[in-house]
Amino acid sequence: MTYEKLKLETQGAIRIVTLSDPATMNAASVEMAEELTDALGKATADPEVRAIVLTGDGRGFCSGANLQPGGRGGGGIRDAGSSLERVYNPLVTLVREMETPLVTAVNGAAAGVGCSLALLGDLIVAGESAYFLQAFRRIGLVPDGGSTYLLPRMIGRARAMEMAMLGERVPARQALEWGLINRCVDDAALMPTALALAGELASGPASLGLTRQLIWGSLDAGWSDQLHREAVSQTKAGRTEDFGEGVAAFLQKRKAEFKGR
Repeated sequence: MTYEKLKLETQGAIRIVTLSDPATMNAASVEMAEELTDALGKATADPEVRAIVLTGDGRGFCSGANLQPGGRGGGGIRDAGSSLERVYNPLVTLVREMETPLVTAVNGAAAGVGCSLALLGDLIVAGESAYFLQAFRRIGLVPDGGSTYLLPRMIGRARAMEMAMLGERVPARQALEWGLINRCVDDAALMPTALALAGELASGPASLGLTRQLIWGSLDAGWSDQLHREAVSQTKAGRTEDFGEGVAAFLQKRKAEFKGR
């Protein structure tokens, strides 16, 4: 696939995916969502890619859905539900279920479905000028992209209701205080911080991919089911080269050199 609304860059074992439609502040059109699904699918299938950074080009991370005529598919905004089922829901499900660790670097606005994409990061870093906005009420729609699932689990029902029902901006510093994100840094430090975190993930063992899947899965699992999933994943992790290296490094009192396999 040729990408017209994304920029891709690889730094070592890190794949940087940049939403790039500056004229709309990276509005998440159907075309962009399809490109992003393709790019993330290829990245997580590439054994050389051990961490992904998702960010936005220019003044904002993602301004939400493209509200121009046809911006959400052939039926326009009135057919928004059908485009969710066809394009956006498969995208966010891919992000949740993929094995490659994801860092989101949020610059400027993360609004609407852009807020959902930002919050899907395993580690979420925001610049001081960033903000998170559930903009749906302003246009008479309901939150989507997984927001009604993510927000109550991340910040509790009361704050989730506040974000969704009032549609007010949550600045990055407040988002950090609420536990919505992991880091709030100076704007100039956003990408260096995100890349440093991604570097930590990329140099880690293959078990990190299993760990992210376990934690995402725990949001829906009961106690017994989750213990079983841990046991299954531990069996997989114990068969990796990285486990052998980790034990050897521990016994030899040196830093482990993981290869992600």
